[in-house]
Amino acid sequence: MNIVTGSTTALITPFKNGKLDEQKYADLIKRQINNGIDAVCPVGTTGESATLTYDEDKRCMEIAVEVCRGTKTKVLAGAGSNSTAEAIEAAKTAQKCGVDAIFSVAPYYNKPSQEGLYQHYKAIAESVPELPFMLYNVPGRTVVDISADTVIRLFDDVKNIYGIKEATGSLERTIELLSRRPQLKVFSGDDAIDYPILANGGAGITSVTSNLLPDLKSQLVIKALAGDFKGSKAINDALFPINKALFLESNPVMIKAAMYITGLIDTLEYRLPLVPPSSENLKRLEEVMKNYTITGA
Repeated sequence: MNIVTGSTTALITPFKNGKLDEQKYADLIKRQINNGIDAVCPVGTTGESATLTYDEDKRCMEIAVEVCRGTKTKVLAGAGSNSTAEAIEAAKTAQKCGVDAIFSVAPYYNKPSQEGLYQHYKAIAESVPELPFMLYNVPGRTVVDISADTVIRLFDDVKNIYGIKEATGSLERTIELLSRRPQLKVFSGDDAIDYPILANGGAGITSVTSNLLPDLKSQLVIKALAGDFKGSKAINDALFPINKALFLESNPVMIKAAMYITGLIDTLEYRLPLVPPSSENLKRLEEVMKNYTITGA
């Protein structure tokens, strides 16, 4: 099983006149490839997956696969839902599109038990047994936390579940998981703590900030995985102000605004219920961004 690790970017989805801007999406992915990112992640939280249509989901994955073909950059696609049946269909669609691996967000709103989470993930992963599969734990959005016991149970029982994107903000959770299952691939799902997670045995990151600064995020991971923890920490520290600014409002509101400010996207469009940031937060973002060099902008 050819798993995905390293630096990965939770891609934004650019819109133009309310529709997916396919050419711009392809251009953004090419920029990620050119800056050393190991994998791009279409149709995740940052990609506004909650308001994309099934056809848009599929097209985003197809474009990512097309652009990454023949490069070293892989495609780690989002395939999650609060309906297990829908998540299975999404996983099968991702497989047909030719993605390298998938990650699946914990089912939101339903508030399942740990047994429900186990059965949910087992069913999805076993529906695409040849496709490497990552859990995605983000209780701040889903209102459920995939416990360490459940993660380990799934890792032990389901052959293609190889890792988890941890967005609990808890270093203790990462340490617990890796102390019990060192082979588990834990990804940082919170930009501010990429370095400490990698330094404690994490295998990669899934970043929002790397939409804007893929060169720095790539280097942060390369250095950490090579044992250059001082160098990795220096980059993580330098990125702290922009990491904070990009979460002044709910993701992906601020990262899309940052991409628009730099000219990396042509229009600043969101899908309702998301709306542009307040003028105050936009000014704060612009001030922070003056301290960074945006490659390819």
